[in-house]
Formats: sequence, C-alpha cells, structure tokens
Amino acid sequence: MRTPTAMIVGMVLCHCGLLLTFTGTVAPSWRQVSHMSNQPIDVVLEQGIWDICTEQQSTHDRLCGQADELAYFEQVPVRVAQGMMPTSLALSLLGLVVAALGVRCWQKEPQHLLAGVAGLMLLLSGLLSLVPASWYTHELWTLPAPAEGTLVAGYGLVLSYLGSCLEILGGLALALSFHHCCKERRAPRLPPSPSLEAGPWSTTGAFCNPWDVLEDERDRQQQRSTLPCDSDL
Repeated sequence: MRTPTAMIVGMVLCHCGLLLTFTGTVAPSWRQVSHMSNQPIDVVLEQGIWDICTEQQSTHDRLCGQADELAYFEQVPVRVAQGMMPTSLALSLLGLVVAALGVRCWQKEPQHLLAGVAGLMLLLSGLLSLVPASWYTHELWTLPAPAEGTLVAGYGLVLSYLGSCLEILGGLALALSFHHCCKERRAPRLPPSPSLEAGPWSTTGAFCNPWDVLEDERDRQQQRSTLPCDSDL
C-alpha cells in the first residue's frame, strides 16, 4: 500500500515548521530598534528572547551580549516565550519520532492510529509556539526600549510565526489518519458465504446437498424389474 498523501504532506510541513521554529527561537532578533537618540543613525538594536545585539549597518559590525539595562528579559511576554518555545521544540521532536513510526514508509501498511496521535502532538507543539509569538507581537510596542527609537518586528518573530503555522497544518494533516481508523471500525463485517462453508460430506470446502436426488429414480427401476413378463407365464 502506498503512503497516503495526507501523511506525506504532514511530515513535510512539520519538518519545515520545526526548522523555522528552531531558527526563530535561537535568533536574537524578535524586535529591532532603530533611530535611537544619542546613537548613530545606522546603529540597530536587536532584541531576542535570549540575547541582545547591536549592529552598525554601514560596517556590518555586530556585537552581542549587551547588558539588559531596561529589564527587558524580566518582562512577562519574554519569560513566557523563554519557557514555551523550548517546550514546543521538544514536543515537535517527540511528535516527529512518533509520526515516523506511524507512517512507516518502509512497510506496506501504515499505523493510522499512531500517525493520528503524532498529528495531535505536532498540532499542540504548533500552538505552544504560536501563543508566545502572538503575545510578544501584541506587546511589541509596550516592552522596554531606548527612548525615541523606531520599533519593528524582527525576522526571528516572523520565522516563529511561520513555523508555528506549518506545524499546525502538518499536525492537522496527520490527524486525518483517525478518519481511516473510524472507517475500519464502522465497516460492517459480512457473514461468510454458504458456498464456502464445508458441508457434512464435503472434503473440499464446497457446498454439498445432503439429499440424494436420484434415490426415487433408482426405486422406480427396481419396481419395474420385479414385475412378471409374458415369458414367465
């Protein structure tokens, strides 16, 4: 049996979503602050959920590990992202392992129930990464930032969004495997055909009529043979 299309699509989307989510998690650019006062115009401050970096765009000099003077990492959206993003990555890895065992491309029949469970796990992992990304976006302009700076969303936040959406779609595609399990359980089981049942005098498994249909014909022939003829008189 060929691997169902929904399973292939789900596996591809979940792998891509995991890669994007991982890149967005470790990237130090969830928010960019530019045009800051008392700073050159080409200096950009990049804030992630783990690190803060500054980059001078004219020379491409980048310096990470900046001091958190504004208590940026103490904010609730940042702390929530620090907890939920790694949890989402771990659940995604576990879900992909379960999905690989369920899809089983190297065998004829996939394990539909196992693939459906993996789809639910990957769907949950996508939601776990989508929640902190959405919350951070909602609080983007209220988090501490240098005075008179221009705030924009960084590429790390965008990648986290895309990865979360791909994992959710991939999880839904794998969760469609539950439909196949329901069809197997609801399918009526037909009784075996009488022609395939072995009769009391059959050795081949075919249907055998227990009545002898030639018995009456043989009785008539015996009666005719016992009647007297003219030569016997």
